[in-house]
Amino acid sequence: MHLVHTHCAGLDVHKKTVVACARLVQEDGTRTTHIRTFPTTTAGLLSLLDWLLSLSITHVAMESSGEFWKPIYNLLEGNLTILVVNAAHMKQVPGRKTDVKDAEWIAELLAHGLLRPSFVPPAPQRALRDLTERRSNLVQERARVVNQMQKVLEWANIKLSSVVTDVTGVSARAMLEALVAGSTDVSALAELAKGRLRAKRAELEQALCGTLQAHHAFMIAQHLSHLDFLDEQITAFDAAVETAISLGGRPSDPDAPTSDDGESSRAEAALSEAGTASWQAARTLCDAIPGIGKRIAETIIAELGTDMSRFASAGHAASWAKLAPGQNESAGKRKSSRIGKGNRHLRAALIQAAQAAVKKSETFLAAFYRRLAARRGKKKAIVAVAHKILVIVYTLLKTGECYQERGATALDERQKDRLLQRLQRRIAQLGYTVSLEPNPVTAT
Repeated sequence: MHLVHTHCAGLDVHKKTVVACARLVQEDGTRTTHIRTFPTTTAGLLSLLDWLLSLSITHVAMESSGEFWKPIYNLLEGNLTILVVNAAHMKQVPGRKTDVKDAEWIAELLAHGLLRPSFVPPAPQRALRDLTERRSNLVQERARVVNQMQKVLEWANIKLSSVVTDVTGVSARAMLEALVAGSTDVSALAELAKGRLRAKRAELEQALCGTLQAHHAFMIAQHLSHLDFLDEQITAFDAAVETAISLGGRPSDPDAPTSDDGESSRAEAALSEAGTASWQAARTLCDAIPGIGKRIAETIIAELGTDMSRFASAGHAASWAKLAPGQNESAGKRKSSRIGKGNRHLRAALIQAAQAAVKKSETFLAAFYRRLAARRGKKKAIVAVAHKILVIVYTLLKTGECYQERGATALDERQKDRLLQRLQRRIAQLGYTVSLEPNPVTAT
């Protein structure tokens, strides 16, 4: 078997220790193997780096095991060529597994060039990922707290959510705080409504008449305090993400755009100058796509990046994100297959964008969803729309073009000839003969 790397090492990573197997092949073909175990503390990992450099190791491979590979990658990055590989791609024969054999097997595969590295973004993008992922977790936690508070209101037979859309809105928040403070006058509570909600004061009086007990009031007060804390955290992370976005694109350019004036023109200028969109320009390009807002655009940039040259095509990007079904063909028949487990943060953002995009009825994405949902169901149609959005994002970031809405009739225009033939054939089956002629175009 052809030897690719003569000085390489395989790492079997665990929470407390990392087993390293260095594989050295001399010019005369002599092979030596060195195996050592290091702790995963910073001092231990620095010792690992010194040991690898002392053996003239050039390439290192390790499994992408949870979060444990990240500190090792951070400390070895810049000194060695590091490959983070999918564990499923290099399974050993069962029954002969130890940590040492795992490290030896990884080193053996690396030496012969049989490992395919996973995509690990550069350090600034990894930092942006940490911020956006934590912000997403905070938003999800806030939603859980709101649901828990809603359960407490139901236990107290307070049907506030039956009247108001958001139980954390300004009016509902004032009513809840008054309830926690001990107010029992439902008329006074209903008077706290603001804006259009004042027209529902009679309904509010009925909804606020419940059996609130002391422990219910205590739990609601704690939930409201928790929501205030989460809101502060989300605001802080929004500011941190905004700072990272503004610095991540062109930190050395003092004239880099920082405002929203002329966004499209600046986005195209950034692409034409560098060949790769700055983070601000990429966010502007993505934000123009139906269903994608500022927050989702930031998540897409953090997970996908702006350099599309790492993906051979839009199909490769969709396969990496696991938004394309796998191939399952046997005996010449292609069977249905599910999407795999990929980047869950990117996929969640694109699914959320798809659910928002299909609500805009006069768009191409909404028309595409309606057509597919009628045949395949709503869930598969939403995933298909998310896949379509990813293809659009890939194209915009690769070419620098701005998004152009094709409209809800674009699908019919694209399939007009086939549609006319199908309808004409159907009419003929019903016993009629028709002749199709286009309407003359009238000048306006």
